[in-house]
Amino acid sequence: MNIDNLIEMANDIGSYFKAEPDHEEAVSGMFNHINRFWEIRMQRQIVEYLEAGGKGLDPIAAEAVSRLKSSIIEV
Repeated sequence: MNIDNLIEMANDIGSYFKAEPDHEEAVSGMFNHINRFWEIRMQRQIVEYLEAGGKGLDPIAAEAVSRLKSSIIEV
């Protein structure tokens, strides 16, 4: 998938969860959403992008994606 689309999707999801008053719950909610609904290829791609600098990812999105790294199972 196009990385620009993934960044936009991640930031949109992050915008939704920013309304959560508890930061930890917001990040966890975003992590859970991506973990449950994004294909593994999309997850790997956004994690790789974050590891390469993650330019354009909002802070909440970057934090959730960072947590995603440890949940991805290598095949």
